[in-house]
Amino acid sequence: MAVKPKGLRKGVSKAFKATGGSVIIRKVTAAAYNTTTGAVGETTADTTVKGVVGNVSAREVKGLIKASDKRLTIAADDLDYTPTASDRVVISSVVYQIIQVETTELANTAIKYDLVLRA
Repeated sequence: MAVKPKGLRKGVSKAFKATGGSVIIRKVTAAAYNTTTGAVGETTADTTVKGVVGNVSAREVKGLIKASDKRLTIAADDLDYTPTASDRVVISSVVYQIIQVETTELANTAIKYDLVLRA
């Protein structure tokens, strides 16, 4: 019997809700350009989800990824958008930049996101 992506998405979300810790995914959207300051404004929207945080492995350290970076795994079903490097993550009041987003898919449906984070 084939596994249905929608059921797997819900199962991954349920597992993270039972075992993960609360984190905030902060979606960042560019706003108007300020001609006086020369800065581009931004608007943010926070979503609290459950996720599993760990260190990056030694074999991953190269290129963009540093030994001090963290890895956060969250269920795709808990967000209504795909996180990007423009977004941020807040864990225990520490704001992290998203360095890389890796998506695990089944039948072209996102199941989970692995985010590489840097404080």
